Amino acid sequence: MTNSNQQSVAILATDGFEQSELLEPKRALEQAGYNVDVISLQAGKIIGWDKDDWGEQVSVDLTLDNAYASQYQALVLPGGLINPDTLRQDKAAIEFVRAFSEYGDKRPIAAICHGPWLLAEANIVEGKRLTSFASIQTDLKNAGAQWVDEQVVQDDNVITSRTPADLEAFNNALIQAMSA
Repeated sequence: MTNSNQQSVAILATDGFEQSELLEPKRALEQAGYNVDVISLQAGKIIGWDKDDWGEQVSVDLTLDNAYASQYQALVLPGGLINPDTLRQDKAAIEFVRAFSEYGDKRPIAAICHGPWLLAEANIVEGKRLTSFASIQTDLKNAGAQWVDEQVVQDDNVITSRTPADLEAFNNALIQAMSA
């Protein structure tokens, strides 16, 4: 749970998140001294997708209806195919994502793999340079983004990466943006 003496980061996810894309940023942020809350649609546990089969379960710290973007200094959106596709159909999830883009202090929003689908659904990619898993590049271009095939891209407060192979650069960019 959040600690008011520590900067806090929200990871928004549900069943089917790409396991490494939630666990590795969470671990990196915690090691850097940040408090991390896993926020989901329902209480309990969510289950990851690990390459080609179901993976580990992760405890949910807060449900979306009890989480407020104003409590967090950054947002992480892990990919996988199932997780972002489910979340982009949930109005509260999209409003939570959109709220991060509306703060004057430009809190970092970091999305990897299929996670940028949520950015497109929240209408915050127009004119932005970003990357993602290659299969969703047309969706992002259609939403007005300038898609590029690079390991990590930061445009203003939005940080994006392509795949689990990019996690080290993704984590470093997020932590650097948090300390700026």
